[in-house]
Amino acid sequence: MGSGTLSIDLNALAENWQALDRLSASETGAVVKANGYGLGTGRVCKTLAKAGARRFFVAIAEEARALRAVLGSEPFIGVFSGHMEGDTGIISDLGLVPMLNSPEQIARHQDRLPGHPFGLQIDTGMNRLGIEPYDWQPEMAEDAELVMSHLACADEPDNEANAQQLGTFLSMTAGLRTPRSLAATGGIVLGPEYHFDLTRPGIGLYGGMPFADARPVVRLDLPVIQTRKLEPGESVGYGCTFVAERPTTIATVSGGYADGLIRALSSRGTLYAGDTPCPIAGRVSMDLIGVDVTGLEDVPGMLTILGPQQTVDDLADAAGTIGYEILTSLGPRYKRVST
Repeated sequence: MGSGTLSIDLNALAENWQALDRLSASETGAVVKANGYGLGTGRVCKTLAKAGARRFFVAIAEEARALRAVLGSEPFIGVFSGHMEGDTGIISDLGLVPMLNSPEQIARHQDRLPGHPFGLQIDTGMNRLGIEPYDWQPEMAEDAELVMSHLACADEPDNEANAQQLGTFLSMTAGLRTPRSLAATGGIVLGPEYHFDLTRPGIGLYGGMPFADARPVVRLDLPVIQTRKLEPGESVGYGCTFVAERPTTIATVSGGYADGLIRALSSRGTLYAGDTPCPIAGRVSMDLIGVDVTGLEDVPGMLTILGPQQTVDDLADAAGTIGYEILTSLGPRYKRVST
């Protein structure tokens, strides 16, 4: 088999949701945007619904088609981008709840889908999405299903922006009877004062920080296509950036930046043969990666780049990025196997 195998531990996914639900002082939803963080909308949503999730969130309305096909008509599906131009039909047909982000979106929704459920997103300091404080009127929430905001620095517990946003959220929503939501994964970990009526975990469900107790959900094994012996002075890959200083054995594995293993891992990332680390040698190319396996007595048919030896956050640290990017970049060529 020429492609890598991406194994998805659905029991770990369910247990992560249940653990975050136990931490939450309120109802717990689930963020399943970007094709279930790259793991497949169908399997992710079925697993989370079975675990107990009843409210799901996606980034854009088009993502909800796959959810409705799996979940049926009852579960709440919120759309973070709100009611965009051209979304009216899909919002109506699929029974979605757009999280309206501006007075313009509110006007569009009321004009085109009067009486259809909606939520509101307010900006408490992230300056990304949401109704600005100077546009905000509490009456806007009179018929809303949910009023939400999003924390910019929840993965940094000591960052003063967290308390500032909490204060702004409390001020803007004071007196509302509408359910409120502020916390994603990081906000859940910050504590119950951030939880309100609904929490919306995302990355923590899939094994990522800042939920330190998350069980790993993904394992990625890459097949070895070929091995070769290098003499001192010989190089590997584009640009000849790795030059052997001693007799070296290189395994060429199937995988590359077309599969989400970004070029920043060049000469910085590590694969594993069991518990033995095998460093990437030279540049990551589109479909292939050279790996230094000199220390192995026998080169296995597969080397592991995500697994018990190395989490998505470990790999992200090596690449100078975050676990979110690693997960959501995992490409379509992998064979995805549920375990």
